[in-house]
Amino acid sequence: MLISAGRVVTPARVLAPGWVLVEDDLVADVQQGRPPRAPDVDLPAHTVVPGFVDSHVHGGGGAAFDGGSPDDAAVVARTHLRHGTTTMTASLVTDTPSALNRSLRELAALVEDGLLAGLHLEGPWLSAKHAGAHDRALLIEPTERDVETLVEAAGGHLRMVTLAPELSGGLDAVRRLSTAGVVVAVGHTDATYDQARAALDAGASVGTHLFNAMRGIHHREPGPVTALMEHPDAYVELIADGVHLHPAVVRLAATPKPHRAVLVTDAMAAAGAGDGDYDLGPMRVEVRSGVARLAGQGAIAGSTLTMASAVRFAVLEAGLPIEDAVRAASASPAAMLGLDRVGALRPGLRADLVVLDADLAVQRVLRGGAWVVDR
Repeated sequence: MLISAGRVVTPARVLAPGWVLVEDDLVADVQQGRPPRAPDVDLPAHTVVPGFVDSHVHGGGGAAFDGGSPDDAAVVARTHLRHGTTTMTASLVTDTPSALNRSLRELAALVEDGLLAGLHLEGPWLSAKHAGAHDRALLIEPTERDVETLVEAAGGHLRMVTLAPELSGGLDAVRRLSTAGVVVAVGHTDATYDQARAALDAGASVGTHLFNAMRGIHHREPGPVTALMEHPDAYVELIADGVHLHPAVVRLAATPKPHRAVLVTDAMAAAGAGDGDYDLGPMRVEVRSGVARLAGQGAIAGSTLTMASAVRFAVLEAGLPIEDAVRAASASPAAMLGLDRVGALRPGLRADLVVLDADLAVQRVLRGGAWVVDR
């Protein structure tokens, strides 16, 4: 299948016009200019971008990953697929170690089936001071036993763990997880600048939803944000929805890190489902006017964002170049998680792509060489 478009966005540049050749489930070629023959799909007024990769998502379509239900996980994946996310990891919020153990075991089978690209534990090793939408009563300090038990439960599919490194045992957990091949993210943390630097030296490589649920920047105590921003190899997650971050802050963080900024949704069950009352793990969440907050408390509780909306916000509101916004939603999260078959329109990679209209709204989605969404 030969697809021609007004713009094709690759990790390095924008091809205008450009074309993509798909053979079976792989990208066979990507070039600038008019295609060598009449295209099978001609999209002169559209932009073709890689399928989005969401490394931090809890739910969508009224369902969530918490509890490990395969049916609910399928609903989440289908919901975000309609908005261009062709690859996702399942994020779990804080719960008891035994409950997390069960969820990881159930969801691991879905990674093996190809529905999910991996699993992400956001908790239970978080700071009570920056708990956000996590149940403070369930937050604990990491122990060697708990770390090893949960890694084992995931069956080799635990891609990322978010933790607060200043906790007792935190740095040891960073080292153990990194040694096990798990990406360690600093988040929900009251770490000082020096503590965050120590975590990065110990193997941490990501900042979970930068600025949100972490110690802020102060001119005498720069905190984890500064440590993550100045580290050349650290990735930083950004929730570009206008609720978690002002457009200027998205621009401030993404501009100096064009290859290390990662757009995430941090979406909960209401994404793609509308306002209402939902569960986020053991917590009750109220969604009003598209904003999710803990019932009766007011703390932001994830988002109702999709990756397509995040890309649109990053370009149209924060003013990022489209190639930087698309890279942050595809190639960068894939590289961060060590996913080498997705995330870019490049020969040999899985043929995942999204067709956007002039307003950057999703019109078509191709996953593994097959159209799965066509508006």
